[in-house]
Amino acid sequence: MSESIQHYMSQIGKQARLASRQLAGLATDAKNNALSEIYTALENNQQFILAANKIDMDNGHAKQLEPALLDRLELTPARFQAMLNGLKDVIALTDPIGVITDLAYRPSGIQIGKMRVPLGVIGMIYESRPNVTLEAASLALKSGNAIILRGGSEAIESNKAIAQAIQHGLKIAGLPQQAIQVIETSDRAAVGELITMTEFVDVIVPRGGKSLIERISNEARIPVIKHLDGNCHVFVERQADLHKALPIALNAKTHRYGVCNAMETLLVDSPVAEEFLPLISELYAEKNVELRGCPVTRNILGQEIKAASEEDWYTEYLGPVLAIKVVADIDEAIAHINQYGSHHTDAIITENYTQARKFLTQVDSSSVMVNASTRFADGFEYGLGAEIGISTDKIHARGPVGLEGLTSQKWIVLGDGQIRQ
Repeated sequence: MSESIQHYMSQIGKQARLASRQLAGLATDAKNNALSEIYTALENNQQFILAANKIDMDNGHAKQLEPALLDRLELTPARFQAMLNGLKDVIALTDPIGVITDLAYRPSGIQIGKMRVPLGVIGMIYESRPNVTLEAASLALKSGNAIILRGGSEAIESNKAIAQAIQHGLKIAGLPQQAIQVIETSDRAAVGELITMTEFVDVIVPRGGKSLIERISNEARIPVIKHLDGNCHVFVERQADLHKALPIALNAKTHRYGVCNAMETLLVDSPVAEEFLPLISELYAEKNVELRGCPVTRNILGQEIKAASEEDWYTEYLGPVLAIKVVADIDEAIAHINQYGSHHTDAIITENYTQARKFLTQVDSSSVMVNASTRFADGFEYGLGAEIGISTDKIHARGPVGLEGLTSQKWIVLGDGQIRQ
């Protein structure tokens, strides 16, 4: 690693740490005012930001990036407005910082409780989606954290343009611009430095492809909030209402392909397979979705359906490809999900309350759904205002990570002169 990169990252880290200490004591009104100024700056610079995104898109096409990557990279006017709407949602959220819970008196007369506090400095590493720059920045600011953002080289012009507006909003609000910093170099060495700066950074959040997250997980010396991939399932149980199952299975797969909460494997209970599979396969054919099926699926739909391999059950396609398996019962469905899934999001379609409860209890995923599309596993849809990422780990945060996931708690003790006897 060159000394220039080390010096650059060290300066960013020092500035972020100083800014985090200022943010930790800010009142909610001050944070909301800054977010409002950022909203205005973004709104005023929409055309500039979309023009920067077009440069990234043109470069992406020239480099022949994968369609799923290009889809995540594109910032349309509708997506830009969705970004702004998400920022409004964050402004409206209840500020968790300073909330005291579990206050209780001890025999000594002291009161003990827990206060919610910021994590400090967040390092965010992400690919493609320029909207993540704003989502992460707004959540970090509202939760009293400073953040260092390192987007992918394919989105560098978009991220710089968004960051410029964010910095302007912070300046107008009188807050340190170093509270939200975007790394402007595409040198990969910057990532290696960021994930080992234990003196400046408190948590790392990687958001992108499996290879990126595996690298961060293996090399980071700082705690990581992460999920590796999104191998999500929908299980159509024998007592499903097929009028619900058809649109859910279609939406879960085809609403957007290049996202981590898209369904990649459809599981169908054997008693309804002969009725359901021909109906859903027609809908997939209209969307040009390639189907890969187990032997029973191929017997029902025809041998022209490609045979699913063992690898298919593990695969996150991020494209118009779907694996289908007919299972004997709910127990086989749950076992399949827990073995092959990524513990991200899985859904059951059923009218049987008991089976729904069993699925909710036994499927080991960060989001488990009944009679709803996996596409709802998202910070906006969960009412978080936005999300900084999704965690499939079981410690600290799990599922979509919003404001509360960017905080910790500390013990507080309230006394009135007590001493320990």
